[in-house]
Amino acid sequence: MCGISGIISLDGKKQIDALLLQEMTQRVKHRGPDDEGYLLANIAKGSSICYAGTDSPEDIKRIYPVFSGSKSSADISTAQLGFGFRRLSILELKSKGHQPMSDEKLKLSISFNGEIYNYLELKAQLQDLGYVFNSGSDTEVILKAYHAWGDNCVEKFIGMWAFALWDATNKRLFCSRDRYGIKPFYYCIQDGFLFWGSEMKQLLATPIPKTLNTAMIWRSMKINALMVYDNQTYWQNIHSLLPGHNLSVVSGVVEIKEYYHLDVENFESSQLSFSQAVEEYQRLFLDSIALQMRSDVQIGASLSGGMDSSAIVCSAMQQQAVPMPTFSSFYADTPALDERKWIETIVQHSGCTSELISPTSADALKWWIDATYYNDLPIAAGFVSQYAVMQAAHARGVKVLLSGQGSDELNGGYKHAAYRYFADQIRTLSLGKLSKELPEYLQGSQLLTKLGNMAKISLSALLPESSLYKLEFNYYRFDPFSTSFKEAAHNNNQEGILQKITDIKASRMSNFLYNMMHNTSVQTLLHFEDRLSMANSVESRVPFLDNRLVDFVFSLPSAYKTKPPETKLLHRAAMKEFIPAEIYNRKDKGIFSSPFYQQWMRDGLKPFIVDLLGSNEFRRRGIWNLPSINRQWQLYLAGDNRPAEMLYNVIALELWFQRFP
Repeated sequence: MCGISGIISLDGKKQIDALLLQEMTQRVKHRGPDDEGYLLANIAKGSSICYAGTDSPEDIKRIYPVFSGSKSSADISTAQLGFGFRRLSILELKSKGHQPMSDEKLKLSISFNGEIYNYLELKAQLQDLGYVFNSGSDTEVILKAYHAWGDNCVEKFIGMWAFALWDATNKRLFCSRDRYGIKPFYYCIQDGFLFWGSEMKQLLATPIPKTLNTAMIWRSMKINALMVYDNQTYWQNIHSLLPGHNLSVVSGVVEIKEYYHLDVENFESSQLSFSQAVEEYQRLFLDSIALQMRSDVQIGASLSGGMDSSAIVCSAMQQQAVPMPTFSSFYADTPALDERKWIETIVQHSGCTSELISPTSADALKWWIDATYYNDLPIAAGFVSQYAVMQAAHARGVKVLLSGQGSDELNGGYKHAAYRYFADQIRTLSLGKLSKELPEYLQGSQLLTKLGNMAKISLSALLPESSLYKLEFNYYRFDPFSTSFKEAAHNNNQEGILQKITDIKASRMSNFLYNMMHNTSVQTLLHFEDRLSMANSVESRVPFLDNRLVDFVFSLPSAYKTKPPETKLLHRAAMKEFIPAEIYNRKDKGIFSSPFYQQWMRDGLKPFIVDLLGSNEFRRRGIWNLPSINRQWQLYLAGDNRPAEMLYNVIALELWFQRFP
């Protein structure tokens, strides 16, 4: 797990700025504290040199010259291509794992961030084809796989990746990002150069105009799940390579092609019985765990008291004899966020070890600005829990954590899935099931809650997914922006603020989950997961996003995923023999968050917030609807929690403005 950077002259003639490459690489030192490396290539001559960095271990420096960035160096002054690399050593810990990695015989070089979990199986296939390997790294497998299978090699990978590969023979740059965007890849084009990197802050070092994308800012403030959206970022000239896409450069032409997308034609097409589906889900999940346990360093896990992290920990402990270290956050003063009794149940059942961390509002305040910098975006309210867990893992020397991200989107774990479930019954006129199951779902709720749920079910039946998002955008939260800012955002996005939300020919449930995978929730959650783990030099792995498992679950009937009020039917049944009965039967699991809304913004953080909202810097920002924000703040202080999320978003965005001027 690492950080990458790169520059290429599109015409193959202009000299790159080696000092800029070094600066871009150093900006992600936190992603790779173990080693530093560079590659400079003369495109016309077909020659290249690999370097160590000043932060490289001594054994690396004995093999490679140390990169200084000095313009007096002959090889630097003639380079039209440069790779930069920061390494967090996970596989092949010795010098043979140094990057950028070159294969002189094949004339291929690579800078790679991620893990190819099935690299041993691919290595065996390539050896059968006659390829000889010099290391035990998955990086070398990518080089040989590209030589053997071309661009199609990525379709054989099970893993997470973002890489740039230089094919000197064909004078071709080939870049790729994994299917779901677990690992980041950003790029921009300016003055005849293509720049790329793992984080947006690297590209802010380049000479691009730093014009803000007001539409993106407005969109992400109104719907938290759209913090990552399409290929856009908070800057108009910085773009994200979309998940499941490759980028290539040949003869100055930049081409982007999609190689993976969820197959809508395959949705809900499976004829497997529920018991057969459970058996196959269990097989795929356990194999995903087995592959992601491959490492030359110790692996731990993030552990809440819920189904997903329990499944990971208990399944992993079935596959190793050594206790797995786990890390959890809790808040004793907020019962909904105190999972200790459930965590202890998992610890006793599985034999893992447990470290519990309880961050305070003072910790949140201390970390907020730094976390915003590492995130490149305004940080979500759950950051303090995630940051604390990653910090604790780093302090213990644990470099890899397994995480449960993606399970809710895959298995219909969110309460909104229930609305789509009943909407599908209405639309298919399954009135017998509806008349039996809907009363059971509503039973025990107060009248207003029942009416609210009925309204949401009705809207889900009547309106396509895109219209539901528009309703949320327009009405769910108050709008904190000035009229002039909103007009600028509209002008910046003439096609429509939510035009990427897709309506597919499938059930309402499949529409909902499809958009969460491709356009909303998953992309944002993975962004936070990557940045907050890598901020602490920890690699986060997400077993639920094994592409084999994802494709399989989407092929199953929606009724296998949820039957309100019970969620994650298939996942729950598949994990029953591994997890404690108390966790299997649990119905009250909440979200992974922190007490910002319920508590901290009213007490420990109140003085800070009052000062920020009253500051000249905030009031002169020129984008805020100050009377509306003040009115909502007073309502919140009086005990109304409805404005809490947007008030938090306002503060988080203002801190982002202060950190990224």
